[in-house]
Amino acid sequence: MTETDIIIVGAGPIGLACGIEAKKNGLSYVIIEKGALVNSLYNYPLNMTFFSTSERLEIGNVPFMTVNSKPTRTEALEYYRRVTSQWSLNVKLFESVENIKANGDEYIVKTSKSEYKSSNVIICTGFYDIPHLMDVPGEDLPKVTHYYKDPNFYAFQKVLVVGASNSAVDAAMETWRKGADVTIVVREKEIGQRVKYWVKPDIENRIKEGSIKAYFSSSIDSITDNTVSIKTPEGIKTIDNDWVIAMTGYQPNLAFLEKIGINLSKDKIMKPEYSETSMETNMPNVYLAGVVCGGMNTHSLFIENSRVHAEQIVQSILNKR
Repeated sequence: MTETDIIIVGAGPIGLACGIEAKKNGLSYVIIEKGALVNSLYNYPLNMTFFSTSERLEIGNVPFMTVNSKPTRTEALEYYRRVTSQWSLNVKLFESVENIKANGDEYIVKTSKSEYKSSNVIICTGFYDIPHLMDVPGEDLPKVTHYYKDPNFYAFQKVLVVGASNSAVDAAMETWRKGADVTIVVREKEIGQRVKYWVKPDIENRIKEGSIKAYFSSSIDSITDNTVSIKTPEGIKTIDNDWVIAMTGYQPNLAFLEKIGINLSKDKIMKPEYSETSMETNMPNVYLAGVVCGGMNTHSLFIENSRVHAEQIVQSILNKR
């Protein structure tokens, strides 16, 4: 069994920042990640551009140099790989954390490959792993995906995109540019206000000119192998369809937090209980960092405004010593 001062769950940007902060202060640590390095970023669409500028995504005092002010997914993957290498971070990849149990004043972290022991645990698991389901007939068909990757796959196909956020708009625009026949279904009356300012006019103009068909104030009723039925203000509309890209959002693994003993608020936000100063939860010496802190409110925290969590947590650990 490996024993360290800190066990960090999740090797996203915030998990890496926690590792850097631990190393800077002479604390032993291990970062455990169930997938690839910065796994959520790896699973972003191939052509994605961040809303934030590169300097706001920097960690560990490593400059993030990009061609344009707003980095791409590819640039971000290379940057965080370079940070990991430059700081020689102790990262265990493709190793899932299965349980965290108290053992006196310490915690035993059981993974798919090993067991670890530590007095301190930091959970930085993000929110990209569990999609919000539409709960409609046919959602489990192979033609339906909640993750969008490469527009070339959808060339010359009938594609329906669900949602009005950045991910949905990117999927609609990119597949349309590759020759897909695109329809977008939006629950609200208009495209989302948080859509990137340089993209929003583009999708609105494509809808206005009829290049992309749009159903507003609408939702999916059912999906079959060859069609999709849509609930619209005018009634059910059934259209021919090859693929459904359901960009309906994602949620953190709150069930895991609850399983190990972290309290969640009783409202629909289900926000975990933690100190805003130290980031310590109701479980002694178990900390949260990054977007997981927001519960279901996944738009409240980002890389740029949660990098500071690493410093807060490590300072709390040092203060206790």
